[in-house]
Amino acid sequence: MKIGVFDSGAGGLSVSRAIERALPEHEVIFRNDAKHVPYGTRSPDEVLGFVLPILQSLVDDGCVVIVIACNTVSTTLIKELRERFTVPLVAVEPMVKPAAQLTKSGVIAVCATPATLASKRYAWLKQAYATDITILEPDCSDWSQLIEDRQIDEQKIADTLRDVLVANADVIVLGCTHYHWIEDEIITVARGRATVLHPEQPVIRQLKRVLAQLA
Repeated sequence: MKIGVFDSGAGGLSVSRAIERALPEHEVIFRNDAKHVPYGTRSPDEVLGFVLPILQSLVDDGCVVIVIACNTVSTTLIKELRERFTVPLVAVEPMVKPAAQLTKSGVIAVCATPATLASKRYAWLKQAYATDITILEPDCSDWSQLIEDRQIDEQKIADTLRDVLVANADVIVLGCTHYHWIEDEIITVARGRATVLHPEQPVIRQLKRVLAQLA
């Protein structure tokens, strides 16, 4: 079977490659929107116009399921997209529930784009799973563009992470697939103080369930 993977930029490549390793018997087709990346500071209506033709191209190429490897799209547009496409869409969203279950300090940090943090879905995740948890939302608004441009400011990123660690966060959620490319740097800063979560394995488990239903 053909599996589509979509992200605004290069971030979703990490998800695509993880799927290829886990499901080598399937063909994975990755598409992104390098022309309009990053999505995190754009309006949902604008992003929808960018996403629709790309997802349609994956459907036209025979993909039986599509992974939306973009937290911004998943948290702001997944309902509209599922209404427009008949193929299953597997969404990637910030791992608030696992983080809330894992924390011992009662403080977690969610690193995500402004659009994700402002979305109704993210607000619902917090209300559903983390009402008794303190959630820190550090300013990562320029991280995606810096990663796309390969101009990563390691000192700035380290300073941002140290601020949440000082505030007693013991779980850091990577709520944007772009940030997977700097996961090693994030883990280095957080080592011994916080666990770093990203959604690749949960996405693969959900993808396997969907594929089993389609078989």
